[in-house]
Amino acid sequence: MAKTHHPSPADLLTSAASAALKPLAERMRPQLLDDFVGQERLLAAGSALRLAIESGHVHSMILWGPPGCGKTSLARVLAHYAKAHFVALSAVLSNLAEVRSVLAEAVVRFDQGERTVLFVDEVHRFNKAQQDAFLPPIEKGSILFVGATTENPSFELNSALLSRCRVHVLDTVAAADIVRALERALVDRERGLGTLVLTVDQTALAQIADAADGDVRRALTLLEIAAELASDGRIDDDILLQVLADRVRRFDKGGDAFYDQISALHKSVRNSHADAALYWIARMFDGGCDPAYLARRLLRMAVEDIGLADPAAVERVIAAWNAYDRMGSPEGDLALAEAALYLAMAPKSNAVYVAYQAAQADVRQFGSAEVPLALRNAPTRLQKQLGHGHGYQYDPDVAGGIAFDQHCFPDAVGERQYYQPLATGVEIRIRQRLDEIRQQREAKR
Repeated sequence: MAKTHHPSPADLLTSAASAALKPLAERMRPQLLDDFVGQERLLAAGSALRLAIESGHVHSMILWGPPGCGKTSLARVLAHYAKAHFVALSAVLSNLAEVRSVLAEAVVRFDQGERTVLFVDEVHRFNKAQQDAFLPPIEKGSILFVGATTENPSFELNSALLSRCRVHVLDTVAAADIVRALERALVDRERGLGTLVLTVDQTALAQIADAADGDVRRALTLLEIAAELASDGRIDDDILLQVLADRVRRFDKGGDAFYDQISALHKSVRNSHADAALYWIARMFDGGCDPAYLARRLLRMAVEDIGLADPAAVERVIAAWNAYDRMGSPEGDLALAEAALYLAMAPKSNAVYVAYQAAQADVRQFGSAEVPLALRNAPTRLQKQLGHGHGYQYDPDVAGGIAFDQHCFPDAVGERQYYQPLATGVEIRIRQRLDEIRQQREAKR
């Protein structure tokens, strides 16, 4: 049985002093499930996870969600209900030696009858060897593992670790729920700002919640800064203007939020939804996305989704890219936004993309098929004697400009038709011309 430590009066004074120095967001962490704001889907009364936590029969898990949605707080609350020792590690700051030390201490506690909830923040930052270190203690039960990540666990975590943990997805906290957290902090006299007797109206709280962009921690930090500036106890518009002047929306240049947003831009363009395309490119500029990356993606859309339905699309994007290089931001942003709008409104065709994939499949299937002799280069006498170039018909010398009976595919492959232009944009004319050529070639054969 684990021994109970009774703090002395001096310990209590030191603890109270250190608690007062903690940021408001840290002081206001939920201590019970009822203290949570948001996450109704996951923690609603009667939900499987809530029942497991309340009963103390919890399992190792991965908490996946955006910053400030309550992953760390949920791990602490879980340890409270499980009556377990709580240990937190940061994958950014900890190395394998520290991990092994923590796991060894957990084994000692386990042998003494006390469980350990090991919380690993940003667990996706650990490499394979570090992640593998958690597997034996999870299996033996010496730790209840709780990993937190803002990235897709399927891509970032080992399958072995995932197989031993259940993944719980946490949602972005709604603005109305963030307002509730702010109101609670304003009246809480022990952990919050209740002793300051601040005056702040609902409109101001809504502005702070909106600026927090789904992050409760950020909202509480903004409220704390505003409280420090309110010398007369009133958080007015002037203070809010100072606190919220440089608000930044959530955007991780290398994480899921980034790829979700570029995916939304690409699919909006493909859907010919010009307004949505404009919104997403503005959103990515606002988040600090590299304009060169956006230009490359727009060029990919012009090639992949528009293709020969509007060959000018590629030129438009390159021109916008050049304009950005010459002007920079913010004027150059507009050039790329114009390109996105042009792509959204252009006729769409993936016919070239599909045709190229079909050609690639034949290349893989037939391997190094021989080039027809007539098409081979013959710069030397020996190559001519071997038949290279023999029977080749120079198309400009042929009536009509095309030698329809000339074989251009390897014999092993045979004649193929990959490209099937769609009845859209410039491809309408291309289709007519291609059909004429193919019909005459077939007649000659």
